[in-house]
Amino acid sequence: MERIYDNNNISGRKRTGLINFKLISFILGVLVIVEAGLLALCACVSLLYDESDYIYFIYTMLINIALGVVMIFAGRDNGGEITRRDGYYIVSVSWVLFSALGMLPFYLSGYIPSVTDAFFETMSGFTTTGATILNDIEALPHGLLFWRSLTQWIGGLGIVLFTIALIPLFSGSSQQLFLSEATGVTHSKIHPKAKVMARYLWLIYIGLTSILVVLLMLGGMNLFDAVCHSFTTTATGGFSTKQDSILFWNSPYIEYVISIFMVVSSINFSLFYMALKHRPDHLLKDDELHWFIKSVGIITLIITAALYFNDYYDLETSFRRALFQVASIHTSCGFATDDYNLWPTFTWVLLIFAMLSGGCTGSTSGGIKSLRFHIIAQNIKNQFKQMLHPRAVLPVKVNDELITAQISAVVYTYFAIYLLCIFVGWTLLTILGVGFVESMSLVVSAIGNVGPALGEYGPVYSWASLPDAAKWILSVLMLIGRLEIFGILLLFYHRYWKDN
Repeated sequence: MERIYDNNNISGRKRTGLINFKLISFILGVLVIVEAGLLALCACVSLLYDESDYIYFIYTMLINIALGVVMIFAGRDNGGEITRRDGYYIVSVSWVLFSALGMLPFYLSGYIPSVTDAFFETMSGFTTTGATILNDIEALPHGLLFWRSLTQWIGGLGIVLFTIALIPLFSGSSQQLFLSEATGVTHSKIHPKAKVMARYLWLIYIGLTSILVVLLMLGGMNLFDAVCHSFTTTATGGFSTKQDSILFWNSPYIEYVISIFMVVSSINFSLFYMALKHRPDHLLKDDELHWFIKSVGIITLIITAALYFNDYYDLETSFRRALFQVASIHTSCGFATDDYNLWPTFTWVLLIFAMLSGGCTGSTSGGIKSLRFHIIAQNIKNQFKQMLHPRAVLPVKVNDELITAQISAVVYTYFAIYLLCIFVGWTLLTILGVGFVESMSLVVSAIGNVGPALGEYGPVYSWASLPDAAKWILSVLMLIGRLEIFGILLLFYHRYWKDN
């Protein structure tokens, strides 16, 4: 189910080593120019509201253009297609580069005067984590608020995927770039050409966003807030234009609408494409989707009962608050309508599981992903059966397709490395003086691209009080989680740089 491409040795390729740095420079230059276009859009929003922050977007845009032109010029005559090594390098560096340049409007304007905080906020945006260091979000002008939301929307499906869909510059290299950014258990191909597939996915993404804009405006949001929250909901990001997040509107209608769209945005987008192509059975019979919906439903019902029988709220409010927070955490969106730190303690365990689990593969959500949990659960079940029936052949299947032993091994390896990253991050944060429970929840939230954590860094607090070193550690974990671990950690594997 996972396609392996190995084109490191392409005939006629002009390169001096394993990594084609000229080609990488050219593609990164194109990506930086694309970011300049996004910054220009934000400058227009600032001018529309007659606010002075437009100048900082222009400064940053000019820096991007100058850097992009230099990189493109340096990468001319690159001679060759992108290999797997090139692809992973481009994707990893592009996310860091986008964040480093994207933080400049925050930093230059003085609204986030710390480089550490500005980079953290931007990385949190592009990785759709949604954790913030801002304690007065509403003090930001419209342009910067729009930029925060736009970073999440672009990062939702992926920076490189956005560029592939936007400009047809990479020809045969599109497939390798797509595979390098969209890592996972499976790659559901809805079209043999990556650039065409990218456009289909983005059309579905834009369609969901547009529908949500209309529904939120019907619920009382103005156009600006509706657009920003639609961006961050369909991206399962969680940035809001209000310090109180969705609770600001105190609207059951808005809470239910956003709850539904958080869940919808965490479904594999290829299933939507199949449904639109008159194959709705793919959506209705998908094993991963069944696992995900059951998980959200069961946790919601348990927490609803806990809130109701402990006299927190009436039955409808208990269900609404439970559904919203479970959907927000399970989909790694990170919006808030309640402080779950005040809920019964056992509900925190359920929310931590939801953070770890995440949504479906091929969606904008974070976490380990429901498909991996589904495969692990089947293997565990088969292990018990094997103990009773040693000679039985017990295959693992997803949607009637056989999961090979190799894929199962990849899933277990991913799960083990994921937990190892959590352990290392947890240890480092406790060394820096962060509380034991807070450290654990911060790391799980960061690597799962969730946003809120527990204790002092829960849904009603920012992460501003963290030590700078902790913010850099969490920024790295956000990137590792967004690129699904293997892609970014591969750059630190010594054989990646050596010819074998």
